This record gives sequence, structure tokens and C-alpha cells, in this order.
Amino acid sequence: MTKHSIPLGRLFGIPIGLDYSWFLIFGLMTWTLAIGYYPNEFQGWSSTVYWLLGAITAILLFGSVLLHELGHSLVALYYKIPVRRITLFIFGGVAQIGAESPTASAEFFIAIAGPVVSFLLGILFSLLKPWLHNFPPAFALFKYLAFLNLGLAIFNLIPGFPLDGGRVLRAILWGVTQSMRKATIMAANVGRFIAFLFIFFGVWQILIGHFLNGLWIVFIGWFLDGAASAQIQQLFVQRLLSGHTVAQAMNPNYISIPYDISIQELIEQHIFGHGKRCFIVQKNGQAVGFITLHHIKNVPSNLRNSTTAEKVMTSLKEVKAVTPQTELQAALDFMDRDGVNQLPVISDSKVLGMLSREDVVSYLRMLQELEG
Repeated sequence: MTKHSIPLGRLFGIPIGLDYSWFLIFGLMTWTLAIGYYPNEFQGWSSTVYWLLGAITAILLFGSVLLHELGHSLVALYYKIPVRRITLFIFGGVAQIGAESPTASAEFFIAIAGPVVSFLLGILFSLLKPWLHNFPPAFALFKYLAFLNLGLAIFNLIPGFPLDGGRVLRAILWGVTQSMRKATIMAANVGRFIAFLFIFFGVWQILIGHFLNGLWIVFIGWFLDGAASAQIQQLFVQRLLSGHTVAQAMNPNYISIPYDISIQELIEQHIFGHGKRCFIVQKNGQAVGFITLHHIKNVPSNLRNSTTAEKVMTSLKEVKAVTPQTELQAALDFMDRDGVNQLPVISDSKVLGMLSREDVVSYLRMLQELEG
């Protein structure tokens, strides 16, 4: 899990997390349903019932979103594609799949699985409604969940990348053009066009007096445009880095520190002195560990004089490292996957240098300049 999410456990071996932004949308949705939708649609109940229904609806909606993302994830696992985690956040949920689909057909079935799950949930809640007429609150709950899940399925099938519909479109274009890169650019541009339609429609809603609805639609459009643009940028980066290795971008001038140096000495002599963020820890002439600002900041100030680097370092045996021959894009993917900013470069048990995100960005700038 990332530092911005709360781990909830695992399903089918996939880590499930709750981003802190989820609590914002949970509170907003509960409040909106408790004072708006339920009192207007089902009158005469107590405020306690309305608030309970609002909270239960919000929780079950995100349960539905989790099942939607599990749909994507289980199909990805069927195609032997790893799934890093599923995270619920303010806009719903995201399954972080560890690799691109190997074929257009795999991309299609992975993308369509989520909306199919939402559609089936909507049908299920609709079929259960007639059995709940004698218990009005449950009837109201299932009616709204049926509407939300069917709406979620339809919304996600909008052909705007990176929505599921955009990925379905990319899969179809991939099959037609036989080029994932071309298909991604085309689908992302369609996604940006649809995002601008959302923004224009939202602005129009604001101008005619529907401020909150319009603002929310503009926000969704802005989010979709950013996500589609990021896909195009990612393709650009992948193209530039193709064929380049860690050896070309790494920094061989790393700093080694003794294992028994105190954290306070490390800060004063090396962090303030050189502005470095990561260090190799040596013991008896051998590299044994890796220490970064993340390790250091977790040591309380009053213990930094008595705490040595060896006590807080991560052993090199446990560190995700790369070799000089590792593809630069693969190294960047490792950083994204593990949420780290630098990796040691090791060959034959010897540390040859460090590779940081800054090193990769600097190398990318050079490649861009060479392209003109």
C-alpha cells in the first residue's frame, strides 16, 4: 500500500487499500442522500433512518466499485498479468495492473469486465426490489443501488480513455491497426475530446444556475483530460527511453557511510553538507545496506545521536536493485510500483552507483534536446 492509503486486506491475493480522499466523498455522498434524495423520494421517515440509509448506501456503492475493479483484476490474472493493488478513492476505484495487456483481445476482455460486473449488480438489485416492498428502507436502498450500478456501467462505457470504454475502444483500434501505440494515441485523443465536452457542459450548467452539478461535471472533465494527457505523455516517455539502459543514466558518484555513524552525524556531515538523499552503508569494507531520508525522518530527534545507520538501514539483500543492463523504462516502473525515488545499481554483488527519478528526468531532458 502507498503512504496515502489505508490497507484493508487482500482479496484473491490482491492488496486492497482505501485512499484518504475516500472519506471526503463518503461524507459528501452520505450528506447529499440524507438531506436530499431519500427525504424527497421517500417522505415521512425519521432523520435517523435517512442518515443511516445515506451512510449504508455510500458504503455499498464503494463495495460495488470494489467488485467492479475486481472484475478487471481477475480477468487480468487469468491472462497472467500481475495486479499490484486495488485502491478506492474520491473518484471511485482503480486497479493497478502491473503490465500492459499482451494482446488486443486480452485488453478488450480486461476492460469490459468491470462494466459487466456493474451491469450484473444493477440487474441483481433491480430483481431484488419487488421482494422488499414490505420493508421500505431496504426497497429504497436497493432501488438506488440498482440505479447507481447501471449508471456506473453506462458511464464507464463512454469511449473516453482512460475510462473502461476508452480501453475497449483502444482494444478495438489495436486489433484494427495492429499497433498498440497508435491505438493508445487515438483513444487518448478521443478521451480528451470527451473530457472537453464534459467541461463545456459543466460550465453551461453553472451559467444556468446549477452550480454544484456544473462544478462536479467540470471537475470530472478536468480529471479525464489530465488522465488522457498522461497516457499520451507516458507513451512519449516510453518511446524516448526505448533501448536505453540504467548504465546510461545512473550516477556512479554515490556516498558510502560507515555502519556505526550516528543519524545526527549523517545529517550534519552528509545531508546538510552534500544535499544527498540516499547512502550506501558499509561494514568491514563491504556494502551491507541502503539508507534514505525516509529512514532518517522516522528516527525521533532525541534518539538521533544514539541511533546508528545500521539500526535503521534496509539490508541490500532486501532492497530492490537494478543492474547496469536493466532497461531504463523497467527501472522507472520498479520505482512507481514500489513507491521509491531511487534504486541502487548492483552487479556481481558490487554497488556501481545510484539511479534516482531525478537522474531519469535529467536523461529524458537530454534525449528531448537531442531530438530537437
